[in-house]
Amino acid sequence: MRAVLAGGAGFLGSHIADWLLARGDEVVALDDLSTGSHDNLTQLEGHPRFSLVVTDVSVCAEVDGAVDAVIHLASPASPPAYLARPLATLAAGSEGTRLLLELARAKSARFLLASTSEVYGDPTVHPQSEAYRGNVDPTGPRSVYDEAKRFAEALTMAHHRACETNVVIARIFNTYGPRLQPGDGRVVSNFITQALAGRPLSVFGDGSQTRSLCYVDDQVTGLMALLESSLTGPVNLGNPEERTVLQIATAVLEATESKSEIALFPPRPDDPMRRCPDITVARTRLGWEPEIELKVGLALTVEYFAALV
Repeated sequence: MRAVLAGGAGFLGSHIADWLLARGDEVVALDDLSTGSHDNLTQLEGHPRFSLVVTDVSVCAEVDGAVDAVIHLASPASPPAYLARPLATLAAGSEGTRLLLELARAKSARFLLASTSEVYGDPTVHPQSEAYRGNVDPTGPRSVYDEAKRFAEALTMAHHRACETNVVIARIFNTYGPRLQPGDGRVVSNFITQALAGRPLSVFGDGSQTRSLCYVDDQVTGLMALLESSLTGPVNLGNPEERTVLQIATAVLEATESKSEIALFPPRPDDPMRRCPDITVARTRLGWEPEIELKVGLALTVEYFAALV
């Protein structure tokens, strides 16, 4: 197929591009390179079925020729990135989503929205199923990302109902792996960067807050299974193995063989205390669940980060 991949130069987008091209598909990546990077695409330079169009999809998302799928990952994703670009983040979720939906409708293409577990906010239900409506602060500092994704979901379903656009929504939980930006504010990249440099690992709060980490290869296979399904969603895609931030820090220290200490800092505003997906829908409807254990995934990620030093 011919796929338009918005956010194709990002961490997750570049891995999806690899997967699609390996299968024999054609990929047109759209990215403004504000948080994505050419470095994520060096392995694709000169590939006959890959092209990169540098554009802000909240301004222009036009693609000539036939399109079979539109995959929308265009948005800052790490907390420092979306807090530094609040208006751009909201624009990507609103006008960017609308323009990409219009592209999908015009081309009769399947539209995949990469939404997020952040739509659940600081959840009061554990684990979080797709039926849970969330506990989000609409005016807090993190709201620029949370509400952008919530609005993107609403717009996607409105387009589906009003225009019969073929859509599906994925709610992605914490994903890690090679091509994360060093120290980008996400727990795994921050910890690995600090551990390799021999610096203390920064834990905000008492470290009892939890995350559920899914290795990028597992995440990509889940997203592609969802794209090829007949589901509309939303569908949770993540690893149901819940770990505290302190446990993750300890695992990173073991993976890096670092002697770094763990340093506690005041908690960040709106930081969710628990994050764990109920993936019953993905298991039963897609036959998907994560396969790569944390120890294996961390080793591969550490190897990537060590090569950057």
